[in-house]
Amino acid sequence: MTRRAPVALAAGALAFAGERVLRHTVEGQSRWTRSNFRGRTVSLSAGPAVAGAALAAVALSPSTGGAVLVGGTAAGLGLYDDLYGDTHARGLRGHLSAARQRRLTTGLVKLAGLAASGFVAGRRHRGRTLPALADAALIAGAANLANLFDLRPGRALKVAGAVAIGAAAFPGAPGVVAAATAAAAAATLPADLGEDVMIGDCGANAVGALIGWSLATGLGRTGRAAALGGIVALTLTSERVSFTSVIEGNRWLRVWDEWGRR
Repeated sequence: MTRRAPVALAAGALAFAGERVLRHTVEGQSRWTRSNFRGRTVSLSAGPAVAGAALAAVALSPSTGGAVLVGGTAAGLGLYDDLYGDTHARGLRGHLSAARQRRLTTGLVKLAGLAASGFVAGRRHRGRTLPALADAALIAGAANLANLFDLRPGRALKVAGAVAIGAAAFPGAPGVVAAATAAAAAATLPADLGEDVMIGDCGANAVGALIGWSLATGLGRTGRAAALGGIVALTLTSERVSFTSVIEGNRWLRVWDEWGRR
């Protein structure tokens, strides 16, 4: 527990300061701005900030090489998708439809990269192929699911932060990575809620991948199967049901979702 505290503090401080520095650096550059759900112009600076802070904080901790691999891959591919991505394909169904038309989207490239890095990390951790494939599915699925929640200010960071806080109880490296991820998310949350920034694919995918790694390495076989099943179920549900509609249709979920927002 003592090792988690300084790592988490470092992640939070780096995320808080890094986001403001990066926002100032890219100010006025159209590629780094988006219109949010209300048409307000926001900066994509929060994504690299939250991802970079979490990764920097855990990089020097022992036994976290797999987390750095999957988190760094998710952040890099997510940032490329944010800045240069194909916005015409939406959701898993949209990307698969594009693939059937022999059109390669940045979303499919990102998913393949996440799965590959997750497999390498899982193979390194477990030394066997089948468990590594399950880890890859869990990590890539968590990264994708975090992005599916990033449709309103602060929502993805709230969901990811809550899961990461729970995973921070894991012993060893999984708990350290989860604690750093939770702290970086918390430090970035106020600017996201204030609709000054958004985390984009870079931040959502990286945070999700880091949490996925913590779950894959910190849970037992039954826990991993349950986590993967939940991720798959939510992902498939998102193809037919709007998360926003469900949240806004439930009093308590709506209060939680809108808490802290402008």
